[in-house]
Amino acid sequence: MPSMVSWRLRGGAQRVRYRYVHQPNWGKIPVKAPPFAYVRATSLDQVFDLKAQHGDDARILAGGQSLMAMLNLRLDAPELLIDINGLDALKGIDEDGDAVVIGGLTRHVELERSALVATHLPLIAEAMPNIAHPAIRNRGTIGGSIALADPAAELPACVVALDAEIKLVSGAGERTVKAREFFHGLYDTARNDDELVAAVRVPKSPVSRRYFFSEITPRRGDFASAGLAATVEIDGDTMSDLTLVFFGLAGRPILAARTGDAASGAALTGDIDQIIGQVHAVLDEELETQADLHSSAKMKSHLARVLTKRALTQFAAGRS
Repeated sequence: MPSMVSWRLRGGAQRVRYRYVHQPNWGKIPVKAPPFAYVRATSLDQVFDLKAQHGDDARILAGGQSLMAMLNLRLDAPELLIDINGLDALKGIDEDGDAVVIGGLTRHVELERSALVATHLPLIAEAMPNIAHPAIRNRGTIGGSIALADPAAELPACVVALDAEIKLVSGAGERTVKAREFFHGLYDTARNDDELVAAVRVPKSPVSRRYFFSEITPRRGDFASAGLAATVEIDGDTMSDLTLVFFGLAGRPILAARTGDAASGAALTGDIDQIIGQVHAVLDEELETQADLHSSAKMKSHLARVLTKRALTQFAAGRS
């Protein structure tokens, strides 16, 4: 009897299918990684030296929530894994003036439980429970999520919405890239192969701003078919500086700048349905969606409208 096995990796949008004619062949499905060497790095200098020696034959192991699945399915076969989990310099959540600095090795669960994040970065705090399942959040890291740049990932959209900066380090030194310039396309970023995401610097959120985060998934914990991270400035009854960042719609987080501008100056005490209609009209012109395994481009455009309506309705109701 024919059978099919399929996986969808939490850290990436790949789907792998194996089809066999008879049930006994289930035992031929590869579920173990190919042989590789392993080094647990004790310093950044050691990481950079190993990357320089092995080049594309080496992979960095942080949370491993995408990498290990890819290895076990034989989608990747590096010669060397460089484990950076012992590098304390890349960990932690700290205040730095008007910003919060998050180390690249900070795990999702630490962000989820952080009082500092809850106080100063409410958008990220709201997003964290939506990331996969507790087992994934216990291991996954913010640096890994940003470096991989999965189009359906929550944190890339959040750092774009909050206008964060991403600190990259390599053997040649360090540099900072604005989050809004970091994500180029499908798994394509401004990060060079020899660079690590060392930290993310996120401006503290002012009390006058409101935040919205939501995603639409086939099941809780699945990849988002569409998601929205949004912020807005509320001055009395007037809305300004609306920031809408969609994810799960195309190859990277989409900052819908023209759509946000269309809502600037709108009075929240007015006809909210009229405001939503005006915003939707601009959104339809600005947004370019891409179909995936689960949703057509047309469906994704519809979901973007649904999420935008939810955000504006929440802002009008005065809830953050």
